[in-house]
Amino acid sequence: MRGKLLAGQLLEAASGPVRLSGDEPTRGVLNDPRVIGLELELIGQSRAPGSLEIDPIHKKALYALKDGKRLFVTYWCDICSIRTYTPGQCWCCQEQTELDLRERYD
Repeated sequence: MRGKLLAGQLLEAASGPVRLSGDEPTRGVLNDPRVIGLELELIGQSRAPGSLEIDPIHKKALYALKDGKRLFVTYWCDICSIRTYTPGQCWCCQEQTELDLRERYD
């Protein structure tokens, strides 16, 4: 499903507003102010009309659409060179990770 991410875990899709849900790391991404407002492609299952349960974070189900490219949503610590898939503090240095949209997730 594609659309613009709005605050409150809501996606503005072509078919109308869609309420989003997912595991805790996925919800972390959906609540990240740096991701809100981006065009996203989300992979998951519709459990009820107007809702989408996004696949778990380990299935790489979150993509940003930017400049005609489909990019993985990842987070990076420049200090420790550690990549994660949900926002927050680096587990090593405790600095905040930066949003890092990538063409590949490796």
